[in-house]
Amino acid sequence: MKIVFMGTPDFAVPCLKALIDDGNEIVGVFSQPDKPKGRKLTLTPPPVKVAALENGLQVYQPTTLKDGKALETLKELAPEMIVVAAYGKILPKEIIDFPKYGCINVHASLLPEYRGASPIQTAIIDGKAKTGVTAMYMDVGLDTGDMLMKTEIEIGENETADELHDRLAEAGAELIVMVVHSAEKGTLVRERQDDSKSSYAKMLTKDMSVIDFTQRAQDVHNRIRGLNSWPGATAKINGKRVKLHRTLVSKENGEPGQVLSISPLIVACGVGSIEIIEIQPEGKRKMTAQEFINGLHEADPKNLRFS
Repeated sequence: MKIVFMGTPDFAVPCLKALIDDGNEIVGVFSQPDKPKGRKLTLTPPPVKVAALENGLQVYQPTTLKDGKALETLKELAPEMIVVAAYGKILPKEIIDFPKYGCINVHASLLPEYRGASPIQTAIIDGKAKTGVTAMYMDVGLDTGDMLMKTEIEIGENETADELHDRLAEAGAELIVMVVHSAEKGTLVRERQDDSKSSYAKMLTKDMSVIDFTQRAQDVHNRIRGLNSWPGATAKINGKRVKLHRTLVSKENGEPGQVLSISPLIVACGVGSIEIIEIQPEGKRKMTAQEFINGLHEADPKNLRFS
């Protein structure tokens, strides 16, 4: 099938590669413009652009899709289908309606649950036991189009957002290939979303990072793994800022923020406690909790407190 692919971050790369490997004709790839990154603000291409160029594909990076130029480009490319995966731009109706087989979006949740920008992280933060990937027809709403196929995935009790992201990306790649085959056969079945069961996963921001140790240990643990690796979960120990990368849930109780043990490093929460596995002091590398404790001058847990 002749396909235009639209995507930007790492999540979309497996979908693009799967469509290429499946023998489809990718007539063009749309991705967000290059952005400055790092301390030197080096102009850096998005992962989808890198993957597209590695496969000899034509890349387009419009700053807007609303001025008619993108539509003119699509008319020249004449795709039968547009596949969208985490592109990061809203498609106007004239583009959605353009291809013969429609615009198909790959979304990292079991719609209508977790429409929006952060479905992977929010599912973990909310303590969900399962999530998945949904392929759907796009419409002018935010992840509101008719659903086509789903893949369900269980979330590990200690799985981080980064780890789940990679599994969902691969699941999405397998799913979109099945959707393309079904579209060619004319066997796709549309299912309307039940708006009454919908929820929204808002965009992550750095002000979500601070951990509240008065919450239940399970909720603290979920938040830490859900915010891994961006924006990251932060706390202070004796007034010094740290990032918490990996934890486990423990049963010990104490005053919230109190260090109950240093080997292993266990911190009390509102109910229960968490064991810190990986931690990163400000301005330093990520390290094990034991390495962190070894580097402290004061190793008496009575004198250590997280806030």
